[in-house]
Amino acid sequence: MEEYFDLYDEAGNRIGKALRKECHGNPALLHHTAHVMVFHPETGAVLLQKRSMDKDIQPGKWDTAVGGHLALGEDYLAGAKRELREELGVKSEPELFFLFDAKIRNEIESEDTRVFGAKLSGPFAFQKEEIDEVRFWTKAELLDEENHALFTPNLVVEIKRLLAEGVL
Repeated sequence: MEEYFDLYDEAGNRIGKALRKECHGNPALLHHTAHVMVFHPETGAVLLQKRSMDKDIQPGKWDTAVGGHLALGEDYLAGAKRELREELGVKSEPELFFLFDAKIRNEIESEDTRVFGAKLSGPFAFQKEEIDEVRFWTKAELLDEENHALFTPNLVVEIKRLLAEGVL
């Protein structure tokens, strides 16, 4: 079954929809996403996911542990909670805290993203068809410029914001 994403203008008005495969790789098609940065409650390390080598966009790159497009009529918080259940198999209702909003614009995609934080240590039951691996990364690993080539552009933006806002 084909998946459609809602499209928005820069003012946040819904202007239509497009197929998922049309949105990814087309930065002119603006969509809304919710991301969750998962912090280990004891060490503060950040959980990342490595995209499946079969995934349709940026295969093999490390990304935010949880992220996805909002369903029609879904708000950011509801989308973040749904993605936690779907991508990491989180069955509980963990407390999510707002981190920041980001307008992410790059050659791969164009998103208005609300980023939440959560403190969870696992275990995680991640989607094998979507994700090859999940693991916690230390602050030093996240800030090491050499690792940034392994990350999606969106993750690099979020790491810089976490650092600027004193979260990392």
